[in-house]
Amino acid sequence: MKYGVAAFPSKEMQDIANSYRKRYDPRYAKITPHITLKDAFRADDARIKEIAEEIERIAKRHKPFKLHVTRVSTFSPVTNTLYYKVEPDEELMSLHEDLHSDFFGGPPQYQYVPHITIAQELSDSEHSDIYGQLKMAGIDHTETIDRIHLLYQLEDGSWQVYETYRLTGEQS
Repeated sequence: MKYGVAAFPSKEMQDIANSYRKRYDPRYAKITPHITLKDAFRADDARIKEIAEEIERIAKRHKPFKLHVTRVSTFSPVTNTLYYKVEPDEELMSLHEDLHSDFFGGPPQYQYVPHITIAQELSDSEHSDIYGQLKMAGIDHTETIDRIHLLYQLEDGSWQVYETYRLTGEQS
Protein backbone atom coordinates (compact mmCIF):
# COMPACT_ATOMS: atom_id res chain seq x y z
CA MET A 1 0.00 0.00 0.00
CA LYS A 2 1.10 3.60 -0.60
CA TYR A 3 1.69 5.95 2.33
CA GLY A 4 2.88 9.52 2.82
CA VAL A 5 3.32 12.11 5.57
CA ALA A 6 1.73 15.56 5.43
CA ALA A 7 0.59 18.51 7.52
CA PHE A 8 -2.79 20.11 6.95
CA PRO A 9 -3.17 23.86 7.33
CA SER A 10 -6.15 25.48 9.08
CA LYS A 11 -9.60 25.46 7.51
CA GLU A 12 -9.09 29.13 6.59
CA MET A 13 -5.97 28.34 4.55
CA GLN A 14 -7.61 25.23 3.05
CA ASP A 15 -10.58 27.32 1.92
CA ILE A 16 -8.25 29.84 0.24
CA ALA A 17 -6.36 27.04 -1.56
CA ASN A 18 -9.56 25.18 -2.48
CA SER A 19 -11.06 28.28 -4.09
CA TYR A 20 -8.46 27.68 -6.85
CA ARG A 21 -7.98 23.92 -6.54
CA LYS A 22 -11.61 23.11 -7.33
CA ARG A 23 -11.12 24.75 -10.75
CA TYR A 24 -7.46 24.08 -11.50
CA ASP A 25 -6.40 20.88 -9.73
CA PRO A 26 -7.64 17.55 -11.11
CA ARG A 27 -6.69 15.94 -7.76
CA TYR A 28 -8.94 18.33 -5.81
CA ALA A 29 -11.27 15.56 -4.59
CA LYS A 30 -8.42 13.14 -3.75
CA ILE A 31 -6.72 15.04 -0.88
CA THR A 32 -7.20 18.11 1.26
CA PRO A 33 -4.77 21.03 0.75
CA HIS A 34 -1.57 20.04 2.53
CA ILE A 35 2.17 20.43 2.94
CA THR A 36 3.92 17.22 1.93
CA LEU A 37 6.57 16.21 4.47
CA LYS A 38 7.38 12.80 2.94
CA ASP A 39 6.43 11.81 -0.59
CA ALA A 40 4.47 8.65 -1.29
CA PHE A 41 6.21 5.38 -0.43
CA ARG A 42 5.18 1.72 -0.29
CA ALA A 43 5.04 -0.39 2.84
CA ASP A 44 3.42 -3.65 3.93
CA ASP A 45 1.38 -4.07 7.14
CA ALA A 46 4.34 -5.11 9.30
CA ARG A 47 6.62 -2.32 8.07
CA ILE A 48 3.97 0.40 8.43
CA LYS A 49 3.64 -0.39 12.14
CA GLU A 50 7.39 0.24 12.58
CA ILE A 51 7.14 3.41 10.49
CA ALA A 52 4.19 4.67 12.54
CA GLU A 53 6.16 4.12 15.76
CA GLU A 54 9.17 5.99 14.35
CA ILE A 55 6.99 8.92 13.24
CA GLU A 56 5.57 9.06 16.76
CA ARG A 57 9.12 9.31 18.18
CA ILE A 58 9.95 12.03 15.66
CA ALA A 59 6.80 13.99 16.54
CA LYS A 60 7.82 13.94 20.20
CA ARG A 61 11.21 15.46 19.28
CA HIS A 62 9.78 18.31 17.21
CA LYS A 63 7.92 21.38 18.34
CA PRO A 64 5.04 22.88 16.36
CA PHE A 65 6.25 24.92 13.39
CA LYS A 66 5.22 28.25 11.91
CA LEU A 67 3.49 28.03 8.56
CA HIS A 68 4.05 31.30 6.71
CA VAL A 69 2.61 31.44 3.19
CA THR A 70 4.06 34.43 1.38
CA ARG A 71 3.39 34.20 -2.34
CA VAL A 72 2.34 32.17 -5.33
CA SER A 73 5.08 30.36 -7.22
CA THR A 74 5.46 27.70 -9.92
CA PHE A 75 7.50 24.62 -10.74
CA SER A 76 7.56 25.67 -14.40
CA PRO A 77 9.25 24.79 -16.70
CA VAL A 78 9.48 21.32 -15.08
CA THR A 79 5.70 21.12 -14.58
CA ASN A 80 2.84 23.58 -14.95
CA THR A 81 2.07 23.45 -11.24
CA LEU A 82 1.20 26.54 -9.20
CA TYR A 83 1.54 26.61 -5.43
CA TYR A 84 1.51 28.76 -2.34
CA LYS A 85 5.11 29.04 -1.17
CA VAL A 86 5.66 28.08 2.46
CA GLU A 87 8.68 29.84 3.96
CA PRO A 88 11.20 27.19 5.13
CA ASP A 89 10.92 27.45 8.93
CA GLU A 90 13.83 25.81 10.82
CA GLU A 91 11.53 23.40 12.68
CA LEU A 92 9.73 22.41 9.45
CA MET A 93 13.02 21.73 7.65
CA SER A 94 14.36 19.70 10.58
CA LEU A 95 11.15 17.64 10.67
CA HIS A 96 11.41 16.99 6.93
CA GLU A 97 15.03 15.92 7.37
CA ASP A 98 14.12 13.46 10.15
CA LEU A 99 11.46 11.94 7.90
CA HIS A 100 14.22 11.23 5.35
CA SER A 101 16.69 9.49 7.62
CA ASP A 102 18.19 6.13 6.69
CA PHE A 103 15.25 4.48 8.53
CA PHE A 104 12.91 5.97 5.90
CA GLY A 105 15.15 5.21 2.92
CA GLY A 106 17.46 8.22 2.97
CA PRO A 107 17.37 11.66 1.40
CA PRO A 108 14.51 12.76 -0.87
CA GLN A 109 14.81 12.52 -4.64
CA TYR A 110 14.38 16.30 -5.09
CA GLN A 111 15.32 19.39 -3.12
CA TYR A 112 12.53 20.12 -0.65
CA VAL A 113 10.33 23.10 -1.49
CA PRO A 114 7.60 23.39 1.17
CA HIS A 115 4.36 24.38 -0.54
CA ILE A 116 0.60 23.97 -0.88
CA THR A 117 -0.40 23.01 -4.43
CA ILE A 118 -3.24 25.10 -5.87
CA ALA A 119 -3.16 24.20 -9.59
CA GLN A 120 -1.54 21.44 -11.64
CA GLU A 121 -1.59 19.75 -15.03
CA LEU A 122 -2.37 23.12 -16.67
CA SER A 123 -1.83 23.91 -20.33
CA ASP A 124 0.91 26.47 -21.04
CA SER A 125 -1.62 29.25 -21.68
CA GLU A 126 -3.72 28.40 -18.59
CA HIS A 127 -0.54 28.34 -16.50
CA SER A 128 0.54 31.74 -17.74
CA ASP A 129 -2.90 33.36 -17.25
CA ILE A 130 -3.60 31.91 -13.80
CA TYR A 131 -0.06 32.53 -12.54
CA GLY A 132 -0.33 36.20 -13.50
CA GLN A 133 -3.71 36.57 -11.77
CA LEU A 134 -2.59 34.85 -8.58
CA LYS A 135 0.67 36.81 -8.35
CA MET A 136 -1.31 40.06 -8.50
CA ALA A 137 -3.78 38.84 -5.86
CA GLY A 138 -0.93 37.97 -3.47
CA ILE A 139 -1.13 36.20 -0.13
CA ASP A 140 0.34 36.58 3.34
CA HIS A 141 -0.89 33.99 5.83
CA THR A 142 0.68 32.78 9.08
CA GLU A 143 -0.39 30.03 11.49
CA THR A 144 1.10 27.32 13.68
CA ILE A 145 1.03 23.64 12.69
CA ASP A 146 1.04 21.37 15.72
CA ARG A 147 0.36 17.95 14.17
CA ILE A 148 1.37 15.78 11.26
CA HIS A 149 -0.42 12.88 9.61
CA LEU A 150 0.56 9.51 8.21
CA LEU A 151 -1.70 9.01 5.19
CA TYR A 152 -2.57 6.01 3.05
CA GLN A 153 -3.88 5.90 -0.51
CA LEU A 154 -7.13 4.14 -1.40
CA GLU A 155 -7.69 2.27 -4.66
CA ASP A 156 -9.49 5.28 -6.18
CA GLY A 157 -6.37 7.42 -5.62
CA SER A 158 -7.74 9.42 -2.70
CA TRP A 159 -5.79 9.79 0.55
CA GLN A 160 -7.01 9.11 4.09
CA VAL A 161 -5.44 9.65 7.51
CA TYR A 162 -3.89 6.48 8.96
CA GLU A 163 -2.62 8.15 12.13
CA THR A 164 -2.16 11.68 13.53
CA TYR A 165 0.78 12.80 15.66
CA ARG A 166 1.09 15.89 17.84
CA LEU A 167 4.33 17.81 17.55
CA THR A 168 5.26 18.23 21.20
CA GLY A 169 9.02 18.71 21.35
CA GLU A 170 8.92 17.02 24.76
CA GLN A 171 11.88 14.77 23.91
CA SER A 172 14.08 17.26 22.08
